[in-house]
Amino acid sequence: MFLNFISNNMTAQELYEQIRLKQSFLCVGLDSDIKKIPEHLLSLPEPLFAFNRAIIDATAEYAVAFKPNTAFYEALGAKGWVQLAKTVQYIRQYYPALFIIADAKRGDIGNTSRLYAEAFFETMDVDAVTLSPYMGRDAVQPFLEYGGKWAVLLALTSNASATDFETLSTAGGRKLYEAVLETSSGWGTVDNIMYVAGATQAAMLADIRKIVPHHFLLIPGVGAQGGSLEEVVKYGLNEQCGLLVNSSREIIFAGHDRRFAQAAGMKARTLQKSMKYEV
Repeated sequence: MFLNFISNNMTAQELYEQIRLKQSFLCVGLDSDIKKIPEHLLSLPEPLFAFNRAIIDATAEYAVAFKPNTAFYEALGAKGWVQLAKTVQYIRQYYPALFIIADAKRGDIGNTSRLYAEAFFETMDVDAVTLSPYMGRDAVQPFLEYGGKWAVLLALTSNASATDFETLSTAGGRKLYEAVLETSSGWGTVDNIMYVAGATQAAMLADIRKIVPHHFLLIPGVGAQGGSLEEVVKYGLNEQCGLLVNSSREIIFAGHDRRFAQAAGMKARTLQKSMKYEV
């Protein structure tokens, strides 16, 4: 069942206003692994949705965004997609000011790209989608044609093998991720393109800011992956914050018993308190 709620399409300024209002730039990643959610939920007809709903209610006060990773839902087939759709609908209905990012990492061209954009922006009604820009502008353009929606482009990721390609030098002497930033920033604006930059590469955020000083950066890797919030703020903050710092496992799996949601809320509150003096 896919019910369309009208989303609050956000400009960069409006997103910043939400950050100021809540004194937070926290994004809660809904990497809801069926193998890790509390056992008592597994007997329910829609265990991931039940888990997500509880996490959302417990953390929405401290967050400005939620980021469901679609892989954890796709792995369950049609039932997983329905639970993902219900999760988005729940946020839209009860927390309409929150920004929703589908962490889908799509990156195809032509009709395929257009249909991916339709799937996430029309059918699913999220605000943003993570994309691989490897195939160039053709892979991104269909997403930029939706007013008020965002393409979140992979730039410098936090995984160990990111150096296989992302930091290679190009013929012009730039690193590949720098070329991605320089070229793709001209495809859209600060109101419809943001970039993924891993927290474990925090010192390199200073170089990223030289190329895209005003764009929002989505920063994964804080917490379980070892990234430092302090380092991210030091090198990545701009005059309008310009950051969405994502934490997934550290928050949503902070507890494993029937009080899992309360544990998640406490962890989200701790992160938000660390952010409030920066915005």
